[in-house]
Amino acid sequence: MARNHFKVSMEALVSLCKRRGFIFQGSEIYDGINGFWDYGPLGCELKRNIREAWWRDIVQRRENIVGLESAIIMHPKVWEASGHVSSFADPMVDCKACHKRFRADQLCEEQGLQLVKTAKGFELPAAAKCPACASPELIAPRSFNLMLKTFVGPVEEESALTYLRPETAQGIFVQYANILAVSRQKIPFGIAQIGKAFRNEINPRNFTFRSREFEQMELEFFIKPGTEAEWFVYWVKERLRWYETIGLSAVSLRQYEYRADELAHYASACVDIQYDFPFGFQELEGIAARGDFDLRQHQKFSGKSLEYFDPETGEKFVPHVVEPSAGVDRIALALLCEAYREEWVPGGDQAGEVLVAEPGKPAPAGYEARTVLGFAPWIAPIKVAVFPLLKNKPDLVQKGREVFALLQKRWNCFWDVAGAIGRRYRRQDEIGTPYAVTIDFQTLTDNTVTLRERDSMKQTRLTIAALPDHLAAALD
Repeated sequence: MARNHFKVSMEALVSLCKRRGFIFQGSEIYDGINGFWDYGPLGCELKRNIREAWWRDIVQRRENIVGLESAIIMHPKVWEASGHVSSFADPMVDCKACHKRFRADQLCEEQGLQLVKTAKGFELPAAAKCPACASPELIAPRSFNLMLKTFVGPVEEESALTYLRPETAQGIFVQYANILAVSRQKIPFGIAQIGKAFRNEINPRNFTFRSREFEQMELEFFIKPGTEAEWFVYWVKERLRWYETIGLSAVSLRQYEYRADELAHYASACVDIQYDFPFGFQELEGIAARGDFDLRQHQKFSGKSLEYFDPETGEKFVPHVVEPSAGVDRIALALLCEAYREEWVPGGDQAGEVLVAEPGKPAPAGYEARTVLGFAPWIAPIKVAVFPLLKNKPDLVQKGREVFALLQKRWNCFWDVAGAIGRRYRRQDEIGTPYAVTIDFQTLTDNTVTLRERDSMKQTRLTIAALPDHLAAALD
C-alpha cells in the first residue's frame, strides 16, 4: 500500500519490535553485545519472506541465474586476492577526554565537516569535536581493518589464521568456473547467494542498520566486456522495481550515483538505492559495475585460468561483472519503518474515515487508537489469524480448528482464543497480519465465516470452501 504520512520514531519502532517478538538485543540477559541482534518468531518470518521474495525474483523467474551457498570461512588467500587484508578498513578516531571511539568519516559528516585525505591517511578538521562530550581533543584518525579473525585447527598460530567473511561476493567469484562448467550457462549469466557476513564495525548504530553480523543477498552477473553500461542500467531499474513490489513506496526511495572520485578503483559505475529511514536516507543496496577486477585477482593469486570461451565467436576473455548487493537486515528494518503507522479509527471497526494519529493527543470522540504494520500481504510474517468467537464453546473451537488446519497447509497462520474479538483484531493489526477469520454461531449453521481485512477493516461473509481461493488471490 502507499506510504502513509506517519513518520515513525526509532524509539517507537524498537519498542514494538521487542514487545511483539520481531527483534531482541543479542545476549540480552547478559546486558547484550553491541552490534548483534536476535530475530524472534515474527522477525525470522519477516526475514524468510524477504529472502524468498528476492530469490523468486532473481533466480526462480530467470533462466540465466543460478544459486550458490558458499562457506563462511574461506582460504585466507581469497582475502589477500580481493584486497580485504590490505585495504578493507575504516578511519577510527578516539576521544582523549571520554575515551569513546568513532568512525572519523561519520563524525565529520554529522558535524557538517569534511574529513581530509592525505598521502599518509586522514586528518580531522580543526573544528571537529567529540559527539559524546564535545571535547576538541581527538586523536588523529588511524586505519582499522574490519575483518573478524579466527583460527582453523587446534593451534592458534599464524599459519592457522583466517577470517569470517566480510561479504558473500568472493565465494561466488572463487566458484565461478565450477558453476559455469556444471550449469551449462553462457554469458551473460549470474550467480546468486544469500548468507551471513561479518564486519567488526567501529561504531554499530541505528538499531539493526549497522551491525557486526548481518545477512547479504548478492548477485554477480557475468557479462561480456563492453556491455557494462547497458547491464548496469538494467539492474538498477530491476532492483528499484523489486523494492516497490515488496511494499516500499517510490517516495521513500532514491538513487545516489557515485562521483568519479568516490568509485572504487576497479568500478566504472555505482549506484546506492537509499531508503528514507527515521535517521535519514541511507543505503539499502549497492549496484556496481566491478569490471573484471575480482576474477583477474583470483586468477593471478590461484594460478588457475578464469577465462571464458565464447563458442559462438571463438573469443576468450575474463568476464566483467555487474553486482547488485542488498542487506536482508536493512530491508527488514526499512519494511518495518514503511509499514508502521498509528491511526485513529472509528470505534468497533465501524465504517468511517481513518485518521493519522497526532502523537501525544487523544483520539477524537467516537474514535479509538490503533497501531498497524501495513505490510504487503506476501511479506507479512503471519498471513491469516483464526478466531473462534468464544473459547468456552467447544463447537466453535472445533470448527475453528478445522478452518485453521485448512489454511495452515498453505500459509503461516495464527490461532488466538484469548480476549474480546476487538482486542484480538488489534493485536494482529500491530504485527501486520493482513487477514483475520472469525468463526461464530452462524458458522455452525451455514459454514460461513467472517473475513476481516487489516487496512480497510472491511468484513466479508463467505463460505469456508471459498476461503482458500479468496485468500490466494492476495497472498500468493
